[in-house]
Amino acid sequence: MATGGGGPAPNRVCELARIDIPIIQAPMTYIAGAQLAAAVSGAGALGIIETTSEQGRADVQRVRELTDRPVGANIALLFNRDPAVVDLLVANDIRFVTTSAGDPSLFTDRLHDAGITVFHVVGTLATAKKAVDAGVDGLVVEGVEGGGFKNRFGASTMVLLPLVAAHVDVPIVAAGGICDARSMAAALVLGAEGVQMGTRLMASAESPVHGNLKQAVVRADETSTVLLPLDGKRMMRVIRTRAAESIDSSTSFGEGRAALQRVQRLYFDGDMDASVANTGQVAGRIEDIPPAADIIKQMWIGCREVLAAAADRLGPVTTGGF
Repeated sequence: MATGGGGPAPNRVCELARIDIPIIQAPMTYIAGAQLAAAVSGAGALGIIETTSEQGRADVQRVRELTDRPVGANIALLFNRDPAVVDLLVANDIRFVTTSAGDPSLFTDRLHDAGITVFHVVGTLATAKKAVDAGVDGLVVEGVEGGGFKNRFGASTMVLLPLVAAHVDVPIVAAGGICDARSMAAALVLGAEGVQMGTRLMASAESPVHGNLKQAVVRADETSTVLLPLDGKRMMRVIRTRAAESIDSSTSFGEGRAALQRVQRLYFDGDMDASVANTGQVAGRIEDIPPAADIIKQMWIGCREVLAAAADRLGPVTTGGF
């Protein structure tokens, strides 16, 4: 099957998403709109538009003014259970959807009936099996080091990805800790056929967030995020700010929920103390703010070089000692 660029698909993720490069942009609420998605899709990967916010749903329509390449969308099932969202996607030629934060059976059949491919985001082996049983076409397997909503007891990508890959046959996109050729190569070795990135693309030239947040990511080290409690089980990984540290030390869940209502002040006005910003631990490896196309090109070209270098470090095949 041909991809968006007209050539043969490198693997199942590219074939199902109709893209040339198996890299998917994460559906960051308020951030994953038409501008960023078009830049990612224009580079041969797959831009994703979030449908949780009113602006995101409007951008599903607007993105066609910016690119004719395949673009996907995300449905966060915890926040969007209205079947009308499927009609919106169909009307705007969205053919690839990730679902997350909820029961994958809610929309999978309806999306399939509309000719849309469905990947479900999972953070445990149990939810991966549930999603496969619900008939999804693939999985986004996200480790706890990724930004955003997380299971308090979640495992890292290094543990979760090969575990899930050993138990399912559907194609897997790895998420959590991905930012460059080296991390992409590691994901492929662990069983993925593609990767998803959020924090890396949030710190790109086309990302709509304020420069203060982008610079905070660049300045971050590997200890610069924290898992904040939202309730008894759900957590959210965010970049450490004064607001985040206040919530982390609070004995009430109310402060965190109130802060989320002010998140757009942080994202777009640059007030880093107004709220908390979903950010993965991989921020500690990000050092610049290049165009999305450069990020994607360097990852795709560099991935093969990293794999070849790893084979060289392994050395020649030998039977000595066996």
